[in-house]
Amino acid sequence: MRHRRLARERAVQFLFQHDLNPPENPDEALDKFWASQTTAALEEDKKPATWGQATELPPPTTEDNEVRLFGDPLIRGVLDHLKEIDETIAEQVKNWDMDRIAKVDRNILRLAIHEMLHREDIPPVVSINEAIDIAKKFSTEKSGRFVNGILDKVKAKLMRPTRTSVG
Repeated sequence: MRHRRLARERAVQFLFQHDLNPPENPDEALDKFWASQTTAALEEDKKPATWGQATELPPPTTEDNEVRLFGDPLIRGVLDHLKEIDETIAEQVKNWDMDRIAKVDRNILRLAIHEMLHREDIPPVVSINEAIDIAKKFSTEKSGRFVNGILDKVKAKLMRPTRTSVG
């Protein structure tokens, strides 16, 4: 299941980029993003740059494909339901403007809330735990608690089991 965590991390990274600079063509941007996130591309980034020398990367690995297979629908789902997800966040952070929430935290919340509302194959507690861990990794020391508090409020309003998947 390591590929699922990696897929969620990649999804947060894309959503963060999208939040800062929405692309004109999201499908094209998503394809470029996934191509840049393959194991080979990440390894190539670690090598010293050779001026003017273009290198062709090997095809994606099986893990790269599994990461994209799980992550791509998450990203598309968040983007498709963005208005509803943001309204859900706004309901939980009364007296806070959405712009006051750190962009990383906001996109972690978006991903987890999408999973909780629209992915019945993922138990909500899994979405919450994953979001907390990703917040601790990518955001501030206090982000894990903040994300947990918001997502617990969303979970309390769900009309499905929180510890098991439905689908």
